[in-house]
Amino acid sequence: MTDAVPFTDNFSDLSNSEGYQFEFRCERCGNGYRSEFRRDAIETGRGVLRSIGSLFGGKVQDLSYAADRWRYNQATNSTAKDKALRAAVEEITPSFRQCRGCSDWMCSTQCWNDEIGQCLRCSPSVAEEVSRAQASAQRDQIWEKAREKDWTSGIDLDTRAKVSCPSCGSKADGGKFCASCGGSLAPIAKCGGCGNEGNKPGAIFCNECGSKL
Repeated sequence: MTDAVPFTDNFSDLSNSEGYQFEFRCERCGNGYRSEFRRDAIETGRGVLRSIGSLFGGKVQDLSYAADRWRYNQATNSTAKDKALRAAVEEITPSFRQCRGCSDWMCSTQCWNDEIGQCLRCSPSVAEEVSRAQASAQRDQIWEKAREKDWTSGIDLDTRAKVSCPSCGSKADGGKFCASCGGSLAPIAKCGGCGNEGNKPGAIFCNECGSKL
């Protein structure tokens, strides 16, 4: 009978041609925990054979190439990797807990509720929930009080606001005159009588026909 393998959906294989290493992630906060790098004995031996083969050639070099082919074929499903993974699981397991509520693997230091025996996603900390609720209520009350207050007194809502100065083109932050050139920010009025658009900002009468703007 085969043994159950934990951490099947929350680890990454960081192994390379030199050896084996795995990274396990908490499924709530995402923090990663890496196992100790374990050098592959066969890879080490292959390196030795390659070095000797480069000096002497012949059968020794053939053994090195054979080891290369074995390493290529067995890299992902080798007995050595299975052994390294089991060792990594034993090393990392004390840092994790599997929640019986959601079945996810959580880190024991940040995402586990020791009092309840479940992860903080299934059984949130009472103090954290109270704090979160208080902050949410406070935010809602701030918005409500802000809406009740009159923030428009003193603002001219009858005149079309200008976002740039008609004289110099600089960005306008409100007011009657441009902070960059001193030009008037009042919109240019079009004469309803003659259609003249050359009236200066703030003019009361058209400078072409004298009609009231």
